[in-house]
Order: sequence, then structure tokens, then C-alpha cells
Amino acid sequence: MLSTTLLFSVVALLSSCLALVLDNRSPSSPGTAAATSLDFSEYVTTTKLADANLAGYLGVFFLGADPYVYFYLSNGNDAVSFKALNKGSPIARPTKGTGGVRDPTIIPGGGAEAGKKWYIIGTDLNIGKTSWDASQRTGSKGIFVWESTDLINWVNERLVTVEESTGGMVWAPEAVWDPAKEQYLVHWASKFYSTSDTKHTGSPSNIRIRYAYTSDFKAFSAPQTYIDKAPTNIIDLDILALDDNSTFVRFMKDETKKTVFVEVSTTGLFGTWTRPGGASATIQSGVEGPAAYLDNKTPGKVHLLLDFYGADGYRPYESTNPASNSAWTASSRKGFPANLRHGSVMPVNQTLYDALRAKWGS
Repeated sequence: MLSTTLLFSVVALLSSCLALVLDNRSPSSPGTAAATSLDFSEYVTTTKLADANLAGYLGVFFLGADPYVYFYLSNGNDAVSFKALNKGSPIARPTKGTGGVRDPTIIPGGGAEAGKKWYIIGTDLNIGKTSWDASQRTGSKGIFVWESTDLINWVNERLVTVEESTGGMVWAPEAVWDPAKEQYLVHWASKFYSTSDTKHTGSPSNIRIRYAYTSDFKAFSAPQTYIDKAPTNIIDLDILALDDNSTFVRFMKDETKKTVFVEVSTTGLFGTWTRPGGASATIQSGVEGPAAYLDNKTPGKVHLLLDFYGADGYRPYESTNPASNSAWTASSRKGFPANLRHGSVMPVNQTLYDALRAKWGS
């Protein structure tokens, strides 16, 4: 039987060969492969094993009309059953920018910070104080950041500018640890206006995914384009590592068609990305804000929250074949709260689970 390492090497070689034949990537879109009907999902496995030390999940969300940070803790080690912490009141309320935060995502420390530090980042947007048009023309160019060493005390709130002045907004920032660079890759969605259009009153570009690197969520590298599928608008990128080195799946919303789909790479964050099932393959329509996380108990199982923004918010899905657009099924919603909006979920160990419950549990 082939070892996991050898298997990934074979898949990477096959993907590279395919890229040479079929690649029509845009120079401004690093790592974005031409969409094909080929499906490599059967060769991609989740090598991160279930961890016996993981005892539950921490969910971080906003609640629609309430653009603040809310915590939800799983009922035991059930990945799709949650209860509100802090009696349903926010854990954090922004004091800077627009005074509102949407799309909060919690980021576990990587490298030397693993198990020692966590960050929450989010969109600087209180839609009650603006309009959807204005928020995309003259919206915030920064991201909210909080940090913690115990998941209980969240300090050093800051609003850090990450985008250029030609950008119209910075939406749905998230981050993933890049083992190849040993830094956090932070990404967000933005559209752009001509340099001569300083008031952003003209026609913008399509929405694309941008990125920058950071080691501390204080200083960021110059922003660059990560995904550009012009003329399609792409927002809400969410990346999940399936191993500790080079295999990733990334979920995103086609804002033009209002669908969510997944792409897979076995060659790193800037490797060759393939859309399983081809250019029209999708997981679900009428949704946004994909949030994926590994199951604590079942190796290879992934959970995916999809925000039904026109209805009751997040609904849970699951798959043992996450590198596929067709292998997702709806999970039980019996213990899943209604009206949770775009956020994230992170597995936690028993010590952290108990601390969260002791601090904010009912």
C-alpha cells in the first residue's frame, strides 16, 4: 500500500502534469488553475487524525442586526450542537471604526504560537450606519483584530489598514497558517476603482480575493491578488488544511451566481487549484459565508456551515470527501441554533472547553 506521503507526491505530480497541458491561469491569480471537469477528490484524503484531546468546539459568530462577536460552545463533543455563552450577550463590541464587526473568524496560533495564542479578526462594518453601495465604494480598508492567550481575555483591540486606497472595501477577512512561509496568510475580498477616481463614484472592478502575510496581526506585507476570476465576483474565502504540509481545500462564494463551491490543492496555498466536478460544480446556491472545520472524533470528516442569508442563517453540512462539490449532505439541525451568521468554528481541548464553560456558561 502506498504511504500517505508517496500518495500525495503522486497526486501532486499528476496535478502538475495536468497544469502543463490545461493551464490557462491568469498572471494576476497565483495558484488558480483552469476549471476542468476532472475530479481528483478520490485521491485527496484528510491525514489529520482525530485528536483524543479535543473535547468540543468553539463557535464565533455575529447575529445579523447585531454586528458584534458572539461565542457559542458545543454541547460536549457534538460538532453540530451548540449553546450560547455569556447568556447570549456579545463577548466583544468594537470601539473603533464603524463600531460594528461582521464575519468574525477565530484563528489558532501557528508555529511558536500554537496552543499559546488565538486571534479574532473581522469586517469593519455596521450596515445600520451606511448602505450596501456606500460600504463597497468608501468602506473600511482595515480589519478588526483581538488577541488572547486563554480564549477568555480578549485584548489589544485594533483596526489595522491592509488594503490600498483604490480599494472599495475589505470584507470577510480570514487567515490560515502557511507552513511553507511560517507566517499567517490573511485574505479578504475587495473591489477596485481607477486611481483617478479618488471618490470612487465610477464603475469598479470585479470583486477579487486579496492577501497579505503577517506574523503578529500588527504589521502586514503589501496586499496582492490571490484569486481573480474576472468578470465573476468572488467573496467569503475559507481555507481548511487537510494535512500539516500541502493539502488544502478552499471554499468561496460566487457572488455573481450566489453559489458556494470548493477547490482543492495538493501542492500548497500557491499550488495548482482544481475545482472538482468542473467550472459549474457547486455545493449549494443561495448561501454565503462558508465555514469549514474538522470533526474531533471521526478521521476524514469535515463539517461545513453555510449561511442561508435570506432565511435563518447558518445550517450545517458534512462530508467524508471534502475535496468534492457533490459529496455534501445536510447535518441534523436538532441542536443547532438558528440565526447564526457568517463566522467560524474551532476545535478545543478539555482544558479550554472547561474554562469557556466556567467563564460564560449558563
